[in-house]
Amino acid sequence: MSFKKLPTGVQDILPRECRVLWSVRDRLTRAFEARGYEPVLSAAVEYYDTYANIRNALPQERMFKFTDSDGRLLVLRPDATLSISRIAATKLPEGQARLYYFLDKWDAQSAGGNKTREIIQAGVERLGEEGAFSDAQTLAFAIDCMHEMGLSDCILDVGHVGFMKGLLEECGLSDAEAEEVRASLNAKDGFNAERLLRRAGAKEETLAAVRALPTLFGGAEVFARAGKLTKNARALAAVAHLERVHRILAEMGYERSVCFDLGTGKSLSYYSGIVFSGLVREVGAPVLSGGRYDDLADDFGKHIPAVGFAIGLKRVLVALERQGNLPAQPVFDAAISCEEGAEGRADALAKQLIAKGLRVTLAAQYGKDVLEKTNAREKWFVTKTGEVRI
Repeated sequence: MSFKKLPTGVQDILPRECRVLWSVRDRLTRAFEARGYEPVLSAAVEYYDTYANIRNALPQERMFKFTDSDGRLLVLRPDATLSISRIAATKLPEGQARLYYFLDKWDAQSAGGNKTREIIQAGVERLGEEGAFSDAQTLAFAIDCMHEMGLSDCILDVGHVGFMKGLLEECGLSDAEAEEVRASLNAKDGFNAERLLRRAGAKEETLAAVRALPTLFGGAEVFARAGKLTKNARALAAVAHLERVHRILAEMGYERSVCFDLGTGKSLSYYSGIVFSGLVREVGAPVLSGGRYDDLADDFGKHIPAVGFAIGLKRVLVALERQGNLPAQPVFDAAISCEEGAEGRADALAKQLIAKGLRVTLAAQYGKDVLEKTNAREKWFVTKTGEVRI
């Protein structure tokens, strides 16, 4: 029967998973707070127009929509970064802020495989910051967060949308046409990308550079190769920026945790600079994703340079399980049962142990045999005249 099932793309989180999720959240909270980030929580329900009538409008089919009592169209939060950009532009008077969040976003189209429609996220936003050092700090912190969550053998894949933007602007493409080419390249559809470029009158030099994008992957050696492919100022500036970021990361000791990918295909209108993804072998999709989005807050009336990243916590759970890095299931410090008439004594003992910082379970059934089924480091049986540890 349908009332016993869930819609496609959503799931319940049972106690074992939930405990791991809370453990990961606690670790991240400590990491966020230690680096000076402040918590923020955006509203879960917003107006449809907030996301549909901006320059970086989201496709309406991606949004869960419903109607308010006054007839206005509402949506469940479809994007965390846009939501926080709205807060920054309209409610934060200071020019700079470092924020962190734990929240859900909803995507009506994401379902199947590693995708879900209810996406549990953690993330950070560095608002009012520019430059290679800010970008490098963000990348380094993303790596730290992956390790803090217990992930092993993880790597950060780093690119810069300016390189692809520079190649495509040589062809005189409109923003919509450039995004169509970007989507084709991201889908590994080189044939359609080249067809679109030829139709726009792209030169052979540009076509050769676009064909080479999938090969611009690896260490710092990709910078020299990329620089030989084009004379476009924007593309070369992107390479130069990544070189500065790489130098800083190397000085900070993170060089082995990053690789560079100038063919990475993230939205050219949403992102304005570096883009990156946190990858582990065990999951076929990023567990972490972010980049620089200097122009997002412009849609809400204020220019605020920004960089940040979001962590998909459900994917992290999958990765931890497949890597064998799930934290051990906690054991009760003490279990207590009692005979009938000794409930008050048993409750007092439980409170005494809890006051010492122990995790305690007090059985609702009477008798010693209840304790045999309980996994606890110490077990107590309480009678009307006293208690005994067994």
